[in-house]
Amino acid sequence: MHKPYLIDGLKFDMRIYVLVYGVDPLRLFVFREGLARFATEEYVGPFRNNLDNLYMHLTNYAINKNSENFEANEDSADDDVGHKRSVSAVLKHIEETEKEKGNHNVTMASLWAQIDDIAVKTLISA
Repeated sequence: MHKPYLIDGLKFDMRIYVLVYGVDPLRLFVFREGLARFATEEYVGPFRNNLDNLYMHLTNYAINKNSENFEANEDSADDDVGHKRSVSAVLKHIEETEKEKGNHNVTMASLWAQIDDIAVKTLISA
């Protein structure tokens, strides 16, 4: 991806859980929480000299927990710090950041609607 969406200069992914409880008709439940995993080094576009920097390009916990920059979250009540965060904290951050930029169309509800849409389309394609 040429310009990934970054938080604090870091790449991240979100693990969202979807329960399929019917296929004809398609019925699913998207759990409204999940896990966001962050890379531990600030992202710079891929170049020959940084392609092997796994801490920059990958978000896998198994890899990043070994980084000297890895920050564990020691307080479950503070879910918006560290390199593993809650999905709700990440979506709230995105909503607030977009509002600061003047984009008031990005809300938690609109983000969840897009996630729901991705889940449905993924399952339909399968």
